[in-house]
Amino acid sequence: MVRIRQHPRVREAHADDIDGVVRLWQSVAGSGGAVYSLAEVIASCREDVAIVAVVGEEVVGAAVGRAAHAQGWLVFFALDDEVDPAVAGELLDALERRMAPLGLGTLSALVSEEGGGAQHLVHNGFHEQRHLRYFERRLPVQRRELDLLKEVGGRVLPRDLWNAVAGMRQEKNLLEERLVAPLAQPELAARFGVVAPRAVMLFGPPGTGKTTFARAVASRLDWPFVELFPSRLGDAPGGMASALRTSFEKVGELEHAVVFIDEVEEIASRRGGTPPSPTQGVTNELLKLIAEFRDRPGRLLVCATNFVRALDAAFLRHGRFDYVLPIGLPDAEAREAIWTRYIPIDSLSELDLPKLVQASDGLTPADIEYAARRASQEALGRAMREGDAATGLETEDYLAALASTRATVSPEAAAEFTEDIESLARL
Repeated sequence: MVRIRQHPRVREAHADDIDGVVRLWQSVAGSGGAVYSLAEVIASCREDVAIVAVVGEEVVGAAVGRAAHAQGWLVFFALDDEVDPAVAGELLDALERRMAPLGLGTLSALVSEEGGGAQHLVHNGFHEQRHLRYFERRLPVQRRELDLLKEVGGRVLPRDLWNAVAGMRQEKNLLEERLVAPLAQPELAARFGVVAPRAVMLFGPPGTGKTTFARAVASRLDWPFVELFPSRLGDAPGGMASALRTSFEKVGELEHAVVFIDEVEEIASRRGGTPPSPTQGVTNELLKLIAEFRDRPGRLLVCATNFVRALDAAFLRHGRFDYVLPIGLPDAEAREAIWTRYIPIDSLSELDLPKLVQASDGLTPADIEYAARRASQEALGRAMREGDAATGLETEDYLAALASTRATVSPEAAAEFTEDIESLARL
Protein backbone atom coordinates (compact mmCIF):
# COMPACT_ATOMS: atom_id res chain seq x y z
CA MET A 1 0.00 0.00 0.00
CA VAL A 2 1.20 3.56 -0.74
CA ARG A 3 2.18 5.49 2.37
CA ILE A 4 0.17 8.68 2.91
CA ARG A 5 2.57 11.57 2.34
CA GLN A 6 0.25 14.43 3.27
CA HIS A 7 -0.01 14.99 7.02
CA PRO A 8 -3.61 14.47 8.17
CA ARG A 9 -5.65 17.29 9.61
CA VAL A 10 -7.21 16.58 13.05
CA ARG A 11 -10.65 18.02 13.78
CA GLU A 12 -14.00 17.24 15.36
CA ALA A 13 -16.08 14.73 13.44
CA HIS A 14 -18.96 15.78 11.23
CA ALA A 15 -22.01 13.76 10.24
CA ASP A 16 -20.37 13.10 6.86
CA ASP A 17 -17.46 11.35 8.61
CA ILE A 18 -19.57 8.45 9.92
CA ASP A 19 -18.91 6.31 6.85
CA GLY A 20 -15.18 6.73 7.34
CA VAL A 21 -15.39 5.79 11.01
CA VAL A 22 -17.41 2.72 10.04
CA ARG A 23 -14.68 1.71 7.58
CA LEU A 24 -12.04 2.03 10.31
CA TRP A 25 -14.17 0.04 12.75
CA GLN A 26 -14.65 -2.74 10.20
CA SER A 27 -10.90 -2.99 9.63
CA VAL A 28 -10.30 -3.21 13.37
CA ALA A 29 -13.17 -5.68 13.91
CA GLY A 30 -11.79 -7.87 11.15
CA SER A 31 -8.67 -8.50 13.21
CA GLY A 32 -10.64 -9.07 16.41
CA GLY A 33 -9.72 -5.72 17.91
CA ALA A 34 -13.13 -4.10 18.36
CA VAL A 35 -14.29 -3.95 21.98
CA TYR A 36 -17.44 -1.88 21.46
CA SER A 37 -20.04 -2.73 18.85
CA LEU A 38 -20.48 -0.68 15.70
CA ALA A 39 -23.86 0.57 16.94
CA GLU A 40 -22.24 1.88 20.15
CA VAL A 41 -19.46 3.60 18.25
CA ILE A 42 -21.87 5.29 15.84
CA ALA A 43 -24.08 6.39 18.74
CA SER A 44 -21.09 7.97 20.50
CA CYS A 45 -20.03 9.70 17.30
CA ARG A 46 -23.43 11.35 17.16
CA GLU A 47 -24.08 11.99 20.84
CA ASP A 48 -20.71 12.17 22.61
CA VAL A 49 -17.25 13.27 21.42
CA ALA A 50 -15.58 12.18 18.20
CA ILE A 51 -12.28 13.42 16.73
CA VAL A 52 -11.07 12.38 13.28
CA ALA A 53 -7.90 12.67 11.25
CA VAL A 54 -8.60 13.39 7.60
CA VAL A 55 -6.61 13.66 4.39
CA GLY A 56 -8.76 15.65 2.05
CA GLU A 57 -12.19 14.21 2.80
CA GLU A 58 -10.95 10.72 3.69
CA VAL A 59 -11.04 9.67 7.35
CA VAL A 60 -7.74 7.96 8.20
CA GLY A 61 -7.99 7.97 12.01
CA ALA A 62 -10.57 8.38 14.74
CA ALA A 63 -10.84 8.73 18.51
CA VAL A 64 -14.31 8.51 20.03
CA GLY A 65 -14.96 9.20 23.72
CA ARG A 66 -17.82 9.01 26.16
CA ALA A 67 -18.16 10.52 29.65
CA ALA A 68 -19.75 8.59 32.50
CA HIS A 69 -19.70 9.64 36.16
CA ALA A 70 -16.51 11.72 36.10
CA GLN A 71 -14.69 9.08 34.07
CA GLY A 72 -14.01 9.23 30.36
CA TRP A 73 -13.97 6.13 28.18
CA LEU A 74 -12.23 5.72 24.87
CA VAL A 75 -15.01 3.96 22.98
CA PHE A 76 -13.06 3.64 19.75
CA PHE A 77 -9.57 4.45 18.52
CA ALA A 78 -8.04 3.52 15.17
CA LEU A 79 -5.43 4.75 12.76
CA ASP A 80 -4.75 3.59 9.21
CA ASP A 81 -1.47 1.71 8.91
CA GLU A 82 -0.09 4.21 6.38
CA VAL A 83 -0.57 7.21 8.69
CA ASP A 84 2.30 8.72 10.65
CA PRO A 85 2.11 7.28 14.20
CA ALA A 86 2.50 10.82 15.56
CA VAL A 87 -1.08 11.48 14.47
CA ALA A 88 -2.22 9.13 17.23
CA GLY A 89 -0.98 11.61 19.82
CA GLU A 90 -2.71 14.48 18.03
CA LEU A 91 -6.01 12.58 18.01
CA LEU A 92 -5.80 11.63 21.68
CA ASP A 93 -4.74 15.12 22.76
CA ALA A 94 -7.63 16.67 20.81
CA LEU A 95 -10.06 14.24 22.39
CA GLU A 96 -8.69 15.02 25.86
CA ARG A 97 -9.02 18.77 25.32
CA ARG A 98 -12.57 18.37 24.08
CA MET A 99 -13.57 16.20 27.08
CA ALA A 100 -11.67 18.06 29.81
CA PRO A 101 -14.50 20.60 30.43
CA LEU A 102 -16.77 17.66 31.36
CA GLY A 103 -15.00 17.37 34.73
CA LEU A 104 -13.34 14.04 34.11
CA GLY A 105 -10.68 12.57 36.36
CA THR A 106 -9.38 9.89 34.00
CA LEU A 107 -9.64 8.74 30.43
CA SER A 108 -9.80 4.95 30.26
CA ALA A 109 -9.58 2.48 27.40
CA LEU A 110 -10.31 -1.21 26.90
CA VAL A 111 -8.20 -2.90 24.24
CA SER A 112 -8.64 -6.37 22.80
CA GLU A 113 -5.63 -8.68 23.02
CA GLU A 114 -6.12 -9.62 19.36
CA GLY A 115 -6.31 -6.06 18.09
CA GLY A 116 -3.61 -3.44 17.64
CA GLY A 117 -3.53 0.13 18.86
CA ALA A 118 -2.23 -0.51 22.37
CA GLN A 119 1.21 0.81 21.44
CA HIS A 120 -0.30 4.19 20.52
CA LEU A 121 -1.94 4.42 23.94
CA VAL A 122 1.23 3.49 25.82
CA HIS A 123 3.26 6.05 23.84
CA ASN A 124 0.75 8.78 24.66
CA GLY A 125 0.46 8.69 28.41
CA PHE A 126 -1.86 5.73 29.01
CA HIS A 127 -0.75 3.22 31.67
CA GLU A 128 -1.72 -0.42 31.46
CA GLN A 129 -3.52 -1.63 34.58
CA ARG A 130 -2.62 -5.17 35.57
CA HIS A 131 -4.79 -7.78 37.30
CA LEU A 132 -7.99 -6.49 35.72
CA ARG A 133 -10.61 -8.62 33.98
CA TYR A 134 -13.32 -7.34 31.68
CA PHE A 135 -16.91 -8.52 32.06
CA GLU A 136 -20.04 -7.61 30.19
CA ARG A 137 -23.66 -8.66 30.22
CA ARG A 138 -25.93 -8.05 27.28
CA LEU A 139 -29.28 -6.52 28.13
CA PRO A 140 -32.05 -8.83 26.87
CA VAL A 141 -34.29 -5.94 25.79
CA GLN A 142 -32.98 -2.88 24.02
CA ARG A 143 -34.42 0.58 24.66
CA ARG A 144 -36.48 0.64 21.46
CA GLU A 145 -38.26 -2.56 22.50
CA LEU A 146 -39.23 -1.57 26.03
CA ASP A 147 -42.43 0.24 25.09
CA LEU A 148 -43.45 -2.56 22.74
CA LEU A 149 -42.82 -5.16 25.43
CA LYS A 150 -44.97 -3.17 27.84
CA GLU A 151 -47.79 -3.03 25.28
CA VAL A 152 -48.01 -6.81 25.06
CA GLY A 153 -47.71 -7.29 28.83
CA GLY A 154 -44.27 -8.84 28.58
CA ARG A 155 -41.40 -8.63 31.04
CA VAL A 156 -37.81 -9.67 31.57
CA LEU A 157 -37.58 -12.41 34.19
CA PRO A 158 -34.81 -12.92 36.76
CA ARG A 159 -31.90 -14.92 35.40
CA ASP A 160 -31.90 -17.55 38.16
CA LEU A 161 -35.32 -19.12 37.61
CA TRP A 162 -33.88 -22.17 35.87
CA ASN A 163 -31.69 -23.07 38.82
CA ALA A 164 -34.57 -22.37 41.21
CA VAL A 165 -36.51 -25.31 39.73
CA ALA A 166 -35.14 -28.01 42.01
CA GLY A 167 -35.63 -31.68 41.29
CA MET A 168 -37.64 -32.70 38.21
CA ARG A 169 -34.35 -33.71 36.58
CA GLN A 170 -35.97 -35.69 33.80
CA GLU A 171 -38.19 -32.77 32.75
CA LYS A 172 -35.36 -30.24 33.05
CA ASN A 173 -32.97 -32.37 31.01
CA LEU A 174 -35.61 -32.81 28.34
CA LEU A 175 -36.29 -29.07 28.13
CA GLU A 176 -32.57 -28.28 28.18
CA GLU A 177 -31.80 -30.64 25.29
CA ARG A 178 -34.89 -30.05 23.18
CA LEU A 179 -35.50 -26.32 23.68
CA VAL A 180 -32.75 -24.39 25.41
CA ALA A 181 -29.62 -25.79 23.77
CA PRO A 182 -30.72 -25.44 20.11
CA LEU A 183 -31.98 -21.88 20.72
CA ALA A 184 -29.08 -20.70 22.87
CA GLN A 185 -26.36 -22.41 20.80
CA PRO A 186 -27.63 -22.44 17.20
CA GLU A 187 -24.19 -23.09 15.71
CA LEU A 188 -23.69 -26.19 17.85
CA ALA A 189 -27.20 -27.39 17.00
CA ALA A 190 -26.59 -26.87 13.27
CA ARG A 191 -23.41 -28.94 13.47
CA PHE A 192 -25.54 -31.91 14.54
CA GLY A 193 -28.35 -31.12 12.11
CA VAL A 194 -30.74 -30.03 14.88
CA VAL A 195 -33.35 -27.46 13.88
CA ALA A 196 -34.19 -24.97 16.63
CA PRO A 197 -37.78 -25.43 17.87
CA ARG A 198 -40.42 -22.79 17.26
CA ALA A 199 -43.36 -24.15 19.29
CA VAL A 200 -43.82 -26.64 22.11
CA MET A 201 -46.81 -27.98 24.01
CA LEU A 202 -46.58 -28.76 27.73
CA PHE A 203 -49.30 -30.96 29.16
CA GLY A 204 -50.03 -32.46 32.52
CA PRO A 205 -52.38 -32.35 35.52
CA PRO A 206 -53.19 -28.96 37.09
CA GLY A 207 -50.60 -27.45 39.39
CA THR A 208 -47.62 -29.51 38.21
CA GLY A 209 -45.51 -26.48 37.27
CA LYS A 210 -46.04 -25.98 33.54
CA THR A 211 -46.06 -22.20 33.94
CA THR A 212 -42.97 -22.40 36.14
CA PHE A 213 -41.13 -24.37 33.47
CA ALA A 214 -42.16 -21.92 30.73
CA ARG A 215 -40.82 -19.01 32.77
CA ALA A 216 -37.66 -20.95 33.58
CA VAL A 217 -37.00 -21.56 29.88
CA ALA A 218 -37.36 -17.82 29.16
CA SER A 219 -35.03 -17.07 32.07
CA ARG A 220 -32.51 -19.64 30.85
CA LEU A 221 -32.52 -18.13 27.35
CA ASP A 222 -32.50 -14.58 28.75
CA TRP A 223 -35.42 -13.73 26.45
CA PRO A 224 -38.43 -11.55 27.33
CA PHE A 225 -41.47 -13.49 28.55
CA VAL A 226 -44.87 -12.61 27.10
CA GLU A 227 -47.90 -14.37 28.56
CA LEU A 228 -51.18 -14.19 26.65
CA PHE A 229 -54.30 -14.85 28.72
CA PRO A 230 -57.27 -16.29 26.78
CA SER A 231 -59.71 -14.81 29.30
CA ARG A 232 -58.35 -11.28 28.74
CA LEU A 233 -58.15 -11.67 24.98
CA GLY A 234 -61.83 -12.54 24.97
CA ASP A 235 -62.68 -9.13 26.43
CA ALA A 236 -60.93 -7.22 23.62
CA PRO A 237 -63.20 -4.92 21.54
CA GLY A 238 -62.59 -6.77 18.26
CA GLY A 239 -63.01 -10.22 19.75
CA MET A 240 -60.52 -12.90 20.73
CA ALA A 241 -59.34 -13.81 17.22
CA SER A 242 -58.50 -10.19 16.41
CA ALA A 243 -56.78 -9.70 19.77
CA LEU A 244 -54.68 -12.81 19.19
CA ARG A 245 -53.48 -11.58 15.81
CA THR A 246 -52.67 -8.12 17.15
CA SER A 247 -50.66 -9.61 20.02
CA PHE A 248 -48.69 -11.93 17.72
CA GLU A 249 -47.94 -9.06 15.33
CA LYS A 250 -46.53 -6.94 18.16
CA VAL A 251 -44.45 -9.83 19.46
CA GLY A 252 -43.11 -10.24 15.92
CA GLU A 253 -41.40 -6.85 16.27
CA LEU A 254 -39.30 -8.05 19.23
CA GLU A 255 -35.86 -9.46 18.53
CA HIS A 256 -36.44 -12.41 20.87
CA ALA A 257 -39.40 -13.60 22.93
CA VAL A 258 -40.91 -16.60 24.66
CA VAL A 259 -44.68 -16.41 24.18
CA PHE A 260 -46.71 -18.41 26.68
CA ILE A 261 -50.39 -19.36 26.47
CA ASP A 262 -51.70 -21.24 29.49
CA GLU A 263 -54.93 -23.27 29.44
CA VAL A 264 -54.77 -23.17 25.67
CA GLU A 265 -57.67 -25.63 25.49
CA GLU A 266 -59.93 -22.59 25.99
CA ILE A 267 -59.09 -21.38 22.48
CA ALA A 268 -58.03 -24.60 20.76
CA SER A 269 -60.70 -27.12 21.70
CA ARG A 270 -62.04 -29.69 19.28
CA ARG A 271 -63.96 -28.13 16.39
CA GLY A 272 -67.17 -29.44 14.95
CA GLY A 273 -70.77 -29.83 15.97
CA THR A 274 -73.97 -28.15 14.84
CA PRO A 275 -74.00 -25.26 15.31
CA PRO A 276 -70.20 -24.80 15.30
CA SER A 277 -68.48 -24.10 18.59
CA PRO A 278 -68.19 -20.37 19.43
CA THR A 279 -64.41 -20.79 19.63
CA GLN A 280 -64.05 -22.45 16.24
CA GLY A 281 -63.07 -19.19 14.54
CA VAL A 282 -60.50 -18.53 17.26
CA THR A 283 -59.01 -22.00 16.82
CA ASN A 284 -58.74 -21.44 13.07
CA GLU A 285 -57.00 -18.10 13.64
CA LEU A 286 -54.57 -19.57 16.17
CA LEU A 287 -53.61 -22.35 13.75
CA LYS A 288 -52.78 -19.71 11.11
CA LEU A 289 -50.80 -17.65 13.60
CA ILE A 290 -48.71 -20.63 14.68
CA ALA A 291 -47.78 -21.31 11.05
CA GLU A 292 -46.70 -17.67 10.62
CA PHE A 293 -44.92 -17.65 13.98
CA ARG A 294 -42.79 -20.61 12.96
CA ASP A 295 -41.30 -18.62 10.07
CA ARG A 296 -39.68 -16.10 12.42
CA PRO A 297 -36.42 -17.03 14.18
CA GLY A 298 -35.59 -15.92 17.70
CA ARG A 299 -38.99 -16.74 19.15
CA LEU A 300 -40.51 -19.67 20.98
CA LEU A 301 -44.19 -20.35 21.53
CA VAL A 302 -44.98 -22.40 24.63
CA CYS A 303 -48.56 -23.57 25.12
CA ALA A 304 -49.75 -25.42 28.21
CA THR A 305 -52.87 -27.46 28.86
CA ASN A 306 -54.35 -29.51 31.66
CA PHE A 307 -56.57 -31.36 29.20
CA VAL A 308 -54.51 -32.39 26.19
CA ARG A 309 -57.27 -34.74 25.07
CA ALA A 310 -59.60 -31.79 24.59
CA LEU A 311 -57.38 -30.12 22.00
CA ASP A 312 -58.33 -30.11 18.35
CA ALA A 313 -56.55 -32.87 16.42
CA ALA A 314 -55.12 -30.38 13.91
CA PHE A 315 -53.57 -28.45 16.76
CA LEU A 316 -51.20 -31.28 17.74
CA ARG A 317 -50.36 -32.34 14.21
CA HIS A 318 -46.71 -32.54 13.14
CA GLY A 319 -45.47 -29.24 11.76
CA ARG A 320 -47.21 -27.09 14.31
CA PHE A 321 -45.59 -28.15 17.57
CA ASP A 322 -42.07 -29.51 17.54
CA TYR A 323 -42.57 -31.30 20.84
CA VAL A 324 -45.47 -32.31 23.05
CA LEU A 325 -43.87 -32.72 26.46
CA PRO A 326 -45.42 -34.13 29.65
CA ILE A 327 -44.94 -32.31 32.96
CA GLY A 328 -45.93 -34.56 35.83
CA LEU A 329 -46.06 -34.50 39.61
CA PRO A 330 -42.87 -33.52 41.49
CA ASP A 331 -40.44 -36.31 42.26
CA ALA A 332 -38.90 -36.89 45.70
CA GLU A 333 -36.03 -34.47 45.08
CA ALA A 334 -38.41 -31.76 43.96
CA ARG A 335 -40.75 -32.34 46.91
CA GLU A 336 -37.83 -32.00 49.31
CA ALA A 337 -36.86 -28.69 47.70
CA ILE A 338 -40.45 -27.45 47.94
CA TRP A 339 -40.69 -28.36 51.65
CA THR A 340 -37.35 -26.65 52.30
CA ARG A 341 -38.64 -23.49 50.65
CA TYR A 342 -41.67 -23.17 52.95
CA ILE A 343 -40.41 -24.54 56.27
CA PRO A 344 -38.85 -21.86 58.52
CA ILE A 345 -35.09 -22.28 58.56
CA ASP A 346 -34.99 -22.43 62.35
CA SER A 347 -37.31 -25.46 62.34
CA LEU A 348 -35.82 -27.31 59.40
CA SER A 349 -33.13 -29.19 61.32
CA GLU A 350 -35.68 -30.37 63.90
CA LEU A 351 -38.02 -32.03 61.41
CA ASP A 352 -38.09 -35.46 59.80
CA LEU A 353 -37.88 -34.13 56.25
CA PRO A 354 -37.69 -37.55 54.54
CA LYS A 355 -40.96 -38.47 56.26
CA LEU A 356 -42.66 -35.35 54.87
CA VAL A 357 -41.27 -36.06 51.39
CA GLN A 358 -42.71 -39.56 51.49
CA ALA A 359 -46.05 -38.44 52.93
CA SER A 360 -46.47 -35.83 50.18
CA ASP A 361 -46.05 -38.26 47.29
CA GLY A 362 -48.75 -37.57 44.71
CA LEU A 363 -49.20 -33.91 45.66
CA THR A 364 -48.56 -30.93 43.42
CA PRO A 365 -46.22 -28.08 44.40
CA ALA A 366 -49.29 -25.97 45.21
CA ASP A 367 -50.64 -28.75 47.47
CA ILE A 368 -47.38 -28.91 49.41
CA GLU A 369 -47.25 -25.14 49.74
CA TYR A 370 -50.79 -25.14 51.13
CA ALA A 371 -49.94 -27.85 53.67
CA ALA A 372 -46.77 -26.03 54.78
CA ARG A 373 -48.56 -22.73 55.23
CA ARG A 374 -51.43 -24.40 57.08
CA ALA A 375 -49.01 -26.09 59.48
CA SER A 376 -47.33 -22.75 60.19
CA GLN A 377 -50.67 -21.03 60.80
CA GLU A 378 -51.88 -23.77 63.16
CA ALA A 379 -48.60 -23.67 65.10
CA LEU A 380 -48.83 -19.88 65.44
CA GLY A 381 -52.41 -20.16 66.73
CA ARG A 382 -51.37 -22.80 69.27
CA ALA A 383 -48.48 -20.66 70.53
CA MET A 384 -50.78 -17.67 70.97
CA ARG A 385 -53.40 -19.69 72.83
CA GLU A 386 -50.83 -21.27 75.13
CA GLY A 387 -48.79 -18.12 75.54
CA ASP A 388 -45.62 -19.96 74.64
CA ALA A 389 -43.86 -18.24 71.77
CA ALA A 390 -40.87 -20.56 72.16
CA THR A 391 -42.85 -23.54 70.89
CA GLY A 392 -41.51 -24.55 67.49
CA LEU A 393 -42.92 -26.47 64.55
CA GLU A 394 -42.82 -30.24 64.66
CA THR A 395 -43.07 -32.98 62.07
CA GLU A 396 -46.53 -33.86 63.39
CA ASP A 397 -47.75 -30.35 62.58
CA TYR A 398 -46.95 -30.90 58.94
CA LEU A 399 -48.31 -34.44 58.86
CA ALA A 400 -51.58 -33.16 60.35
CA ALA A 401 -51.73 -30.45 57.69
CA LEU A 402 -51.07 -33.02 54.99
CA ALA A 403 -53.95 -35.15 56.30
CA SER A 404 -56.25 -32.17 55.76
CA THR A 405 -54.93 -31.37 52.29
CA ARG A 406 -56.97 -32.58 49.35
CA ALA A 407 -54.80 -33.70 46.46
CA THR A 408 -55.33 -31.66 43.30
CA VAL A 409 -54.58 -34.66 41.09
CA SER A 410 -56.83 -37.65 41.70
CA PRO A 411 -55.63 -41.22 41.05
CA GLU A 412 -57.91 -41.29 38.01
CA ALA A 413 -56.36 -38.09 36.62
CA ALA A 414 -52.87 -39.47 37.25
CA ALA A 415 -53.79 -42.65 35.35
CA GLU A 416 -55.15 -40.59 32.43
CA PHE A 417 -51.92 -38.59 32.36
CA THR A 418 -49.94 -41.81 32.00
CA GLU A 419 -52.18 -42.84 29.10
CA ASP A 420 -51.75 -39.42 27.47
CA ILE A 421 -47.97 -39.80 27.61
CA GLU A 422 -48.24 -43.07 25.73
CA SER A 423 -50.64 -41.80 23.08
CA LEU A 424 -49.92 -38.07 22.62
CA ALA A 425 -46.44 -37.18 23.91
CA ARG A 426 -43.86 -36.25 21.28
CA LEU A 427 -40.41 -36.13 22.79
